[in-house]
Amino acid sequence: MEGRLDYIIAGAGAAGLSLVYYLNQVGLTDRRILLLDRAPKTANDRTWCFWEVGEGIFEPIVFRRWEHLAFHGEGFSTVLEIAPYRYKMIRGTDFYRFMDQWLDAQPNVARAYAEVTSVTSDGDEAIVRTRDGHTYRAAWAFNSILFDPPVRRTTYHYLLQHFLGWVIYTPARAFDPQIATLMDFRVDQASDTRFVYVLPLDAHTALVEYTVFSGELLPRAEYVRQLAGYINDRLRIADYEAQHEEFGVIPMTDAPFPARHGARVINIGTAGGCTKPSTGYTFQRIQRHARRIAQALKATGRPHVATPLLHRRYELFDSALLNVLDEGRERGRRVFTDLFARNPPQRVFRFLDEDTTLLEDLQVMSSVNIPVFMAATADALRRRLAPPRSHPLSHTDSSTG
Repeated sequence: MEGRLDYIIAGAGAAGLSLVYYLNQVGLTDRRILLLDRAPKTANDRTWCFWEVGEGIFEPIVFRRWEHLAFHGEGFSTVLEIAPYRYKMIRGTDFYRFMDQWLDAQPNVARAYAEVTSVTSDGDEAIVRTRDGHTYRAAWAFNSILFDPPVRRTTYHYLLQHFLGWVIYTPARAFDPQIATLMDFRVDQASDTRFVYVLPLDAHTALVEYTVFSGELLPRAEYVRQLAGYINDRLRIADYEAQHEEFGVIPMTDAPFPARHGARVINIGTAGGCTKPSTGYTFQRIQRHARRIAQALKATGRPHVATPLLHRRYELFDSALLNVLDEGRERGRRVFTDLFARNPPQRVFRFLDEDTTLLEDLQVMSSVNIPVFMAATADALRRRLAPPRSHPLSHTDSSTG
């Protein structure tokens, strides 16, 4: 595309691809859009899982669905009946293939492949520059690239969700395809929050993933040891083949990610704060954000979306949970056990989706250790009011946003 564009989307991951999809879905097919990324995406490099009521916009590429979820906590095990929700899994390779085919049929969208080096605002336009020397200009740019890791401040909490997963195949009929395991805390917790989840693809095949919430990553050998130990000791599977591996790191922080970079650049995905700080879930939050941006552009010509003041109470809830985990006030295993043992799963899902009533909020908060969470909330508020002190991150975070 030559000349000035209407929109540039920097980064063609879940956030960028979802946004361009919603832009055309709401009828902005007369806008000239450029989608920029380092290279085409074809690898099955990630798996997105989420709960949802009914059929979503990407229903045709949902790989597996479950209506029953096993939960194993501290002295509590159950199979959750989650209707009307279903827990869904989308594989990265299916998402990229679907979007490639759809983009081929969109004459208003062009794709270019180069490393994006900067996305800036200049007056009434956005400017995107790439490593190969190109400069692109548009009325608006939407950026999902974390160019620099945020500077840590004592005002906020910083944890990482990191995981190693294997898709394993075993000749034995080892799995019930109707029941996925959402969280199994029956593993050594060390000083962290550690659990395994198991997503059966059929009776012989499952994604088994070892997950840790902590401040630092583990040596690779430790993930492998724990994952293999769970498969052998808990699943009692000795004869299996690991067909696929995925590793990821997701930031769990209540530090704000700026919604904008100047007047004409809107951040999206993890860069725009779409990762849920207390759980790491991102995909559905990306969908809601992208849909709201597209609807705002359609209605007003501007992509600005505001968070209602009352809705911001969830930021405090996230900070309180991160404070509990970060300060070691209570084990994460105990917190999640209380949540699922003392609430219907539908209420927990609505709470994590930030879609509860004030009464439901009180019901959820009263199900956990009240003195511990009151102290955590007070400390989180105190941190916000204290003069900030900063220090650099010890490593660069990455995420699936």
